[in-house]
Amino acid sequence: MIVLEMMFGVLIIGGIAFYLGCAFFTSRFFYSNAALNQAMTTSHSAENSSFLNPATALSFSPVSILVPVCGLDAGAWENWSSLCNQSYTNYEVLFGVVDPQDPAIPILKELANKFPDKVRVFTGLQPRGINYKDSSLSYLLEEARYDWIIFVDSDIRVPLNYIEIVTTPLLDVKVGIVTCAFIGHTPQSLGAAIASFGRCFDFIPSLLIARAIDGGLKCAIGTTIATRRDALINYGGLHLNRIGSDYNIGKRASAAGYVVELSRYVLESDTGTEGIGDVYQRELRWARTIRFNRGAQYYSMIFCHATVLCLPLLLISHFASWAIALTLVCFLVRYIQILISIRSMAAPNLIRWLWAVPLRDLLSFVVWVMGSYGQNVYWRGRRLRVHSDGLITQSES
Repeated sequence: MIVLEMMFGVLIIGGIAFYLGCAFFTSRFFYSNAALNQAMTTSHSAENSSFLNPATALSFSPVSILVPVCGLDAGAWENWSSLCNQSYTNYEVLFGVVDPQDPAIPILKELANKFPDKVRVFTGLQPRGINYKDSSLSYLLEEARYDWIIFVDSDIRVPLNYIEIVTTPLLDVKVGIVTCAFIGHTPQSLGAAIASFGRCFDFIPSLLIARAIDGGLKCAIGTTIATRRDALINYGGLHLNRIGSDYNIGKRASAAGYVVELSRYVLESDTGTEGIGDVYQRELRWARTIRFNRGAQYYSMIFCHATVLCLPLLLISHFASWAIALTLVCFLVRYIQILISIRSMAAPNLIRWLWAVPLRDLLSFVVWVMGSYGQNVYWRGRRLRVHSDGLITQSES
């Protein structure tokens, strides 16, 4: 029992250090350029945002936005319209759909009618690989008129100056990718809140720690990947048979010597009324993706779950005073870290859901345990099998 007490004590102390690291790197990243943050948070107001100057936009290259679509996500019309209402001078938006009967197609056609000079829709795109998302992107990439490219997930809502925000760093030839994180700023259900918690309190802070340890970002986030066509070719282009291809494309860009830039702008992703089971399946897929891309480093994430580890410590120690004190310190630091994340990412509406943090932490721990083994994942109704370095095949079982 003493050995177990010591083991859990060390893990919890390590977890406290992890929470402190999250708080430090989150605060440093989001407040290192206060002027930029202010411009971004006021991006929906033309009179307040310097990014909306048409003269500035003219100095940038024309841009092709490529959006793979599968089904209808919450707020689809609003999300897609936001891509078509940009302040940028010269750009196009291409949507690609695999299934010719997809329920999104009528809405996309309506969007194309409303924005005929901006939108093109391609349907019935026969899969070129197991990863239908990147398969659709490969078709759109062939149709894209411009050499500055933005890959965008279909469930993201963007501000008026989105294109300028994510393409400005590409003016530096050393930058090969610009990517954006995302959260749900105003969740309307427990499942949506749990999903947003995972991104705001855990994923983004962990990403910033990994960025510091690795000396730069070595992955990308699928919500936004802005790049130049020449750079995309240099780091290997799209891979059509990988899970987590966004993660992998960032890794390959970094290995090719390019800088992967993380934008300080956090996008809005409305997860609608999805249930906790939906969140679990998606995050299990992400966990196994990370495991197959990061290898043994995945198991060091045990330190990310200190609050959950406090319960077995209390039980083993029979609620010893030192164990109670360590638990209180752990939860105090965790909630301070959470509040710093909320403030840094301008998400005050998450505060009313803070009672669900223990449930979020328990779910994260379960996802980590289940992600530490196994190869099968569910993705948009399909069962896939993950192999080395994230390669995937269709699962028969």
